[in-house]
Amino acid sequence: MVGLEIHQQLASQRKLFCECSNKGTEQSTLTFMRKLRPAYSELGGFDPAALFEATKLKSIIYHGHPSTSCLVEADEEPPHSVDRESLETALVIALALHSNVVDEIHVMRKIVIDGSNTSGFQRTMLIGTGGYLEIVGHKRVGVQSICLEEDAARLLSDDNITRNYSLDRLGIPLVEVALEPMSGTPQEVLQVAVTLGRLLRASKRVERGIGTIRQDINISVNGGSVVEIKGIQQLDQLVKVIEFETTRQLGLIQIAAELAQRRTSHPSEQSTNETQEFTVEDVTDILRHSSSKAVVRILERENTQFMAIKAQEFDGILGYEPQPGVRLGRQLAEIVRFYGLGGIFHSDELPNYGITESEVASIKEKLSMISVHDAFILVGGDRHSVRFAVDAILERLERASQGVIPETRAATLDGKTIFIRPRPGSSRMYPETDILPIKIDDLILDSLKDSVPNSFESYVKDIMQRYQVNRKLALEIFDSDRLKLFEDIVKSTKVQPTFVASKITEDLTSLRRKGLNPDNLSDESIKEAFRLLDGGDIAKESIPVIFEILLTKDLDDVKQAIQILGLKRVSESELNEIIDRIITDNKVLIKQKGRDSLGTLMGRSMSLLRGRVDGKTVSSILESKLEQSLSQN
Repeated sequence: MVGLEIHQQLASQRKLFCECSNKGTEQSTLTFMRKLRPAYSELGGFDPAALFEATKLKSIIYHGHPSTSCLVEADEEPPHSVDRESLETALVIALALHSNVVDEIHVMRKIVIDGSNTSGFQRTMLIGTGGYLEIVGHKRVGVQSICLEEDAARLLSDDNITRNYSLDRLGIPLVEVALEPMSGTPQEVLQVAVTLGRLLRASKRVERGIGTIRQDINISVNGGSVVEIKGIQQLDQLVKVIEFETTRQLGLIQIAAELAQRRTSHPSEQSTNETQEFTVEDVTDILRHSSSKAVVRILERENTQFMAIKAQEFDGILGYEPQPGVRLGRQLAEIVRFYGLGGIFHSDELPNYGITESEVASIKEKLSMISVHDAFILVGGDRHSVRFAVDAILERLERASQGVIPETRAATLDGKTIFIRPRPGSSRMYPETDILPIKIDDLILDSLKDSVPNSFESYVKDIMQRYQVNRKLALEIFDSDRLKLFEDIVKSTKVQPTFVASKITEDLTSLRRKGLNPDNLSDESIKEAFRLLDGGDIAKESIPVIFEILLTKDLDDVKQAIQILGLKRVSESELNEIIDRIITDNKVLIKQKGRDSLGTLMGRSMSLLRGRVDGKTVSSILESKLEQSLSQN
């Protein structure tokens, strides 16, 4: 089962709770530091995710610029009223998804103390519940909720001591659409995500481009628990994440079954009760003179130690791999890395890594390991971090028999997932006291009905008819981040829309396959190239060549790229001279092949003229001069 959540940045002029611009900047002129700590919620408890973040005790340094952040972002001034444009966009999206819009909107605070918000919470508001998304060729997918919320600060760096955030993204308005859990293949889930993204873009009220949309998923398999996966930036990443996480969860369920089977086969000789027992001992002295380079690197630093944990009945379980890459030992290593530690050693893989058999025997003796069915885990590093890591390992071992543990994980660029924190609980939300409720009546909703987008299919058909392009190109330009750029170029030049669309979709995709990043091409550079083409300064063939040199040379000046490439357009007289010379230099070939020599002559002509003159023009003149040469012979 997969529950899909999409977070989409809105194309508003200001941030959600102040008048600052929502256009990011790399500049920074102000800096301040905070330390965030958990507090009791109104329900009288601590949120588990907040408690987890608090164990890291990191200092948070914020960097801002007056153009994109003010005292609201610094949490030194109360939030302003909700941005009306963003609120209307969220309502339009709710109407497009046939959602039941609430009659009164209340801003809520969601506890977040990882530093991504200066206040220690994120502001969010429920806009609508229920509704559905139409999927072409499939049944409807239900909508759980639609929320309007502020984006988090942008992470700049993170180490064992501090985290650095930029405030330019903090407060940017997002709409969150949460769909009901669905069963199906990863490709079917992908189709749902694509359809929802297209509907949002059809509204013309959302931003496009890298970082403007993010998919989160809640995923579970039969016999498991729900795991939240955050930060899926690319749609092609979604399929890989679902496949990996499904495999990981199935593996953990198999590990739990194996653990249960082993406990049944040989119950613990040391304990007759049902509660799993663990022993923790300091084994720093045993490893003090180890020849292991990994151990030496840790213990040569000040205030470090190694702790060993005895786990009854876990022998063979820590290294057991029922699915490719899925091991309990690896899951434990993920957890301790979030405390700034490098990982773990465990008895299923020792002696190894320079840790000797005698050192393993000494550790077992220190832990009073009598049963051959027991295992141990080693974790080393800063004493403070090790203490928290040991507690986390113990908790995970105690729950190993559950198989899949409810937790929050992050998607990696290669389509895998890694642990980041426990799942948040019911103590996470409480009301925002600085913003009044917003009443939503039928008059407001009626005024927005004309803004509700039609299906993306109707939008694609409109592109096909208006610009006379085929469906494939219409879909590509609609799905691209350059739709507005395409419309601007077609409106301001006489270049054929089909040519423009193919250059800023298919040609840019080809450049990406070459290892270049088309996202680094500015809209203004692309516009300039087409302006020069429209003015007759360059040929059609030069467009992709110019794009490539701009990226390879890290340029932003089209005219400079043209100069480097030597793409100055040739005059008619120069063109005739060049082709005459090619005809003269290839008389032997022409005599041997006659008209069949045209292809070879065309290739040799374009090697000299590519990007400087239109290929059709070259072909026409070359064909005429070839006929003339043949008639003379």
